Amino acid sequence: MLIAPAALLMLGFIAYPMLSVLYYSLQHYNVTKPWRNGYAGLDNFREIFFEDPLFWQTLAFSAKWVVVEVSLQLVFGLALALIVNQTFLGRGIARALVFSPWAVSGVLTTTIWILLYNPSTGLSRYLADAGIGEYGTSVLSDTGTVFWAAVLAELWRGVPFFAILILADLQSVSKDLYEAASVDGASRFRQFWHITLPHLKDAIILSTLLRAVWEFNNVDLLYTLTGGGPAGVTTTLPLYVANTGIDGHDFGYASALTTVAFVILLFCSILYLRLSKFGGDK
Repeated sequence: MLIAPAALLMLGFIAYPMLSVLYYSLQHYNVTKPWRNGYAGLDNFREIFFEDPLFWQTLAFSAKWVVVEVSLQLVFGLALALIVNQTFLGRGIARALVFSPWAVSGVLTTTIWILLYNPSTGLSRYLADAGIGEYGTSVLSDTGTVFWAAVLAELWRGVPFFAILILADLQSVSKDLYEAASVDGASRFRQFWHITLPHLKDAIILSTLLRAVWEFNNVDLLYTLTGGGPAGVTTTLPLYVANTGIDGHDFGYASALTTVAFVILLFCSILYLRLSKFGGDK
């Protein structure tokens, strides 16, 4: 009885939407073509795997986006956590500045970076004044630069997530271990490699898994920053789902795409936890 309210909320906000998506994935359901609506069986899934090149294109970009983003966020987040874990004057202010981007919403983050990338008033204008690049250059409209422009914007928001989790785990490492290692003549690098990293193993595994799932499902930043363009080169699978369902009104096919994405994420998450031996001995 005590957990019944929470259980009912979970059923209402998690289980019911998931079952609804599974149901609609087996239907032809396009509000603009009601005469075609009805039971589809596995037709939507057959179309996804054998007739839809956009599915494979967006899936490949989603994988690239996740690998690049999570890897860079982990590296920079770990570096920031190690820095703000040291004792120095103004450490509290430094931590607040490091963590502040995480409190900013995705749409607001996009607005900031759109202003920075604006070819008339943004950074490119001042770089052109300094002789770097040309006036009127927009990194968001160039297929050669838009990916890394989006990566940089998401890095600014995502790095603090890793820094927060890793810093929390760093503070639980006993200082006696480092003192004993120093007495034995271990260098700073060897202390980091043999003491810090093993202690951070589970925190790194969990944070990378959570962030990978979030980055795979990232819609707000890419939708408002690039709209999936130019020429669809920054369209992720979830953004393709949103475009299919919201713009195309084909909720049956969008539900099938969502179901496939869910299965892919579930399989990759289980495989990652198995291979990384999460929760095992440090």
